[in-house]
Amino acid sequence: MPRSLIYLDNAATTPVDPAVVAAMLSCLGPEAAYANAAGAKARRHVETARRQVAARVGAAPEEIVFTSGATESNNLALQGAVRASGRAEPRVLTTRIEHASVLETAAALARDGAEVEYLPCGADGRIAADDVAAAITERTAVVSVMHVNNEIGVVQDVAAIARVCRERGVPLHVDAAQSAGKLPLDLARWQIDLCSLTAHKLHGPKGIGALYVRRGVPIAPLLHGGEQERRLRPGTLAVHQIVGMGKAYELADPARDGAVLAALRDRLWAGLRAIDGIRRNGSATHCAPHILNVSLPGVDGESLRFALRELAVSAGSACASDTPEPSHVLSALGLSDALAQAALRFSVGRFSTAEDIDAAVRRVGTQVERLRALAASAPAWCSS
Repeated sequence: MPRSLIYLDNAATTPVDPAVVAAMLSCLGPEAAYANAAGAKARRHVETARRQVAARVGAAPEEIVFTSGATESNNLALQGAVRASGRAEPRVLTTRIEHASVLETAAALARDGAEVEYLPCGADGRIAADDVAAAITERTAVVSVMHVNNEIGVVQDVAAIARVCRERGVPLHVDAAQSAGKLPLDLARWQIDLCSLTAHKLHGPKGIGALYVRRGVPIAPLLHGGEQERRLRPGTLAVHQIVGMGKAYELADPARDGAVLAALRDRLWAGLRAIDGIRRNGSATHCAPHILNVSLPGVDGESLRFALRELAVSAGSACASDTPEPSHVLSALGLSDALAQAALRFSVGRFSTAEDIDAAVRRVGTQVERLRALAASAPAWCSS
């Protein structure tokens, strides 16, 4: 019998919690509300979920707009803010370590005439609020900085960045796909203007997310043809998915789960540190509890990941898993191509166990030793 898969790729997606499945099924059975969002029963389901999401992120329910996920939310936030700004030559201020859905949206806006400026990050992956302040000009239409980086887990001080944006009258968008449910969020108190959320990163269903739009923040829709979601995201709502997202956000408890996830991550790092030459990527102090990114010099990254096929981990972002190029995030941190390509991202979740961690440490250690031995014994012409 083959050994079971050890799943440590929760930053890519998470198993759906059984309680979330049960909540969704209640909307799909014979007693379900078949009407669209205009139906009273369906509307109650949607508004309950809206309250559940809002409560988890420190927002008012009416500030939550449901979307298909964080990618759509990122597109709606950036494109919507630029269009609503009315600037003839708008500027978008972001970083080089954002998720692809932000970087590619910024690139699309640049093709339409916007100017895009990328903020520098330190070797630890952190963005300084002072650098944000210095880069804002009268043409800046929106600033976009993610809360937790999806590859290295580094946490940005988005509250400090929000303060400088507010002082200069520029809306701040934050991608919180990786932080919601794992770190406390207080969007209203932090005075963040736009925030992207998703369900499948915290044991909810795929295909559903939300955009927080602070009261009074102007934003133009991408779609037209209905009154749903304040006309910002028209179309019949996926009630069962919205219910699933609401339940997932209700179940998530950063105060309870964060310490558990951090203990598993630290156990993993403590075990992996015995590997000679291993390097931890990103800040070890300003980091989310569930992500650990390491580079293992002296091994070919693709060979290592193949050798670890019974261990579900990532080379970087799940959205770039088929791309042979080194991670743009690790490159921005100053890593060489060799170190970036020899990187592994581990990410723990609600159903991860100490036994999973210990087994992963053993497998990684064994395979790194084997691959390094093979590389050392290879004929000289193999590396020429």
